[in-house]
Amino acid sequence: MAATEVILLQRVEHLGQMGDVVKVRPGFARNYLLPQGKAIRANDDNRARFERERVQLEAQNIKRREEAERLSERMEGLAVILIRQAGDSGSLYGSVSTRDVAQAVTEAGFTISRQQVFLAHPIKSLGVYEVKIALHPEVVVPVIINVARSEEEAERQARGEAASPEEEAEIAGDDAVVEGELITDPAEIAEAEAAPAEANA
Repeated sequence: MAATEVILLQRVEHLGQMGDVVKVRPGFARNYLLPQGKAIRANDDNRARFERERVQLEAQNIKRREEAERLSERMEGLAVILIRQAGDSGSLYGSVSTRDVAQAVTEAGFTISRQQVFLAHPIKSLGVYEVKIALHPEVVVPVIINVARSEEEAERQARGEAASPEEEAEIAGDDAVVEGELITDPAEIAEAEAAPAEANA
């Protein structure tokens, strides 16, 4: 099937910058780029329209980027806890999806949509993860997602502490394959959790 030519109205990861004319799969254009307003078809009328409106579009983009940068400063060091049921191996009954992450971040006071969450695969195991949130095509902020069975377990995971002997026995033999960016180094976890305190200092 022939590729579709589009003009990007904003930066799109792995595709190009605003104003670039790129060739994409027809389905990608039809189902994602065009309906989300990220691009327009590269026909003569649209090329002329883009050139007429380029300055205005670039000004709007700069304004949105500046707003996203201010929001990213407020979100710096954000850590949210998701309480989930899990088996003895630490594998979740179910998984944590982009929708779950978006809801948790929104409940923490920052309204985002699931489309803004970068998650290559659903999270399927307990642990502390770094998930990237796209506030703007050019502004991405990391958020710490702490998936635990209880608030107490989440606090221990955040400190990088081992579980109690009873819990160790319960989760012994954990051979679950963890997908995503799992933070296992206690120093990294402590550093990620300390960030909000430093930001407020």
